[in-house]
Amino acid sequence: MPQFIEITDFNDPRLDVYARLTEAQLLSRQDAQKSLFIAESPKVIACALKAGFEPVSILAESGHLHDDYAAVIDRCGDIPVFTSDKQVLNHLTGFPLTRAMLCAMKRKPLPAAQEICADKRRIALLENVVNPTNIGAIFRSAAALGMEAVLLTPACCDPLYRRACRVSMGTVFQVPWTYLDDMKTLREMGFQTAALALDDRAISIDDPALQHAEKLCVILGTEGDGLSQTTIAESDFTVKIPMYNGVDSLNVAAASAVAFWELRAR
Repeated sequence: MPQFIEITDFNDPRLDVYARLTEAQLLSRQDAQKSLFIAESPKVIACALKAGFEPVSILAESGHLHDDYAAVIDRCGDIPVFTSDKQVLNHLTGFPLTRAMLCAMKRKPLPAAQEICADKRRIALLENVVNPTNIGAIFRSAAALGMEAVLLTPACCDPLYRRACRVSMGTVFQVPWTYLDDMKTLREMGFQTAALALDDRAISIDDPALQHAEKLCVILGTEGDGLSQTTIAESDFTVKIPMYNGVDSLNVAAASAVAFWELRAR
């Protein structure tokens, strides 16, 4: 049974994960066994639980411990559930809560790229995408529009950052993902690569050559600067989304939705 604890001591060390530790400190790359992340909202927490992530504690608004809140709490077993009114929780965490429920959860070891891509036909690679809102939106598009896995370069924002998880609506727990250090690994796995970039040599995203690729990796670059010239040069295709009315490009999250739909396996 969960242990309901009304917040009376703001200095309780068990609240550090919500009130005093940064996202980077929660990640704790030096000690993977203690690495945590924060899932926000009952829906996102439920998705994480379904994916096998282990809860450590919950912080929730006391006036909403029913309905979908109760169903999620019941699935978490014998863990502390810290409660208070929403104003106190917002003060404690320093940001307004979405549906006033947070859950600290243990991370799981990341798989190798070869493991999650072995039987896939369509995957995405994100290069240095640092905005958590964009990361979350890209994962949501990947889940909805046919990408079977997502790879990230090490400089990308962590997909398990609180905001990224929330914006993704929990799809970061549905789409397999991991980090990739070298594009050569993609070739070794048999993937052709399609780099989305503003380039005079780029082909249109609806070019038949892209549909004929048996295994294709769609590569998207960082906000503003886009993909590196090295990545573009090493890719099999450079691809552009046709634009109208003088617009030169889309936000990376919007571009991902167009690209994933157009380049999905058929």
